[in-house]
Amino acid sequence: MFTFGSVFDKFYKLNGNRVILTAAVLKFKGMELIGKIRITLICSILMLLLPALVPAQDVIAKVAASIRTANARELSNHFNATIDLSVPGTEGTFSKAQSEIIMRNFFTKYPPASYTQSHQGQSKDGSQYAIGMYKSGNAVFRAYYLIKTVNGKPAIHQLKFENEE
Repeated sequence: MFTFGSVFDKFYKLNGNRVILTAAVLKFKGMELIGKIRITLICSILMLLLPALVPAQDVIAKVAASIRTANARELSNHFNATIDLSVPGTEGTFSKAQSEIIMRNFFTKYPPASYTQSHQGQSKDGSQYAIGMYKSGNAVFRAYYLIKTVNGKPAIHQLKFENEE
């Protein structure tokens, strides 16, 4: 009978401490063919689906970092082809390139003192959103952005900076 799997021990040095990672042993010996197919199918599905859950969270963190550092170019890397954008004095649907220029002007006029993300979540349709406070001098803005996944790629579809009074 064919036996699949063996024990892998690897030693990693982490901050001067040894950490031992041992992979589980999978033995297909004596297992029915249908059981082998089920395990293979479940593992394949998990390997395909798990990476899809991570990108939106990763984008939220990158967007927050871009806002914190007032990096309009990096922020625009996460824009959809067109986005609904609202900043003081400008509101509408703009192309990715136009939105980058508008955000660059906003960050120049209101350089960041701080950005604190206060809430993030997921809507029923799977869209991700985040809400935060952007402070620049005496000005305080409520920041909101909506991320939707299109063709497997998460992108900002809506971005708003509203003046808090």
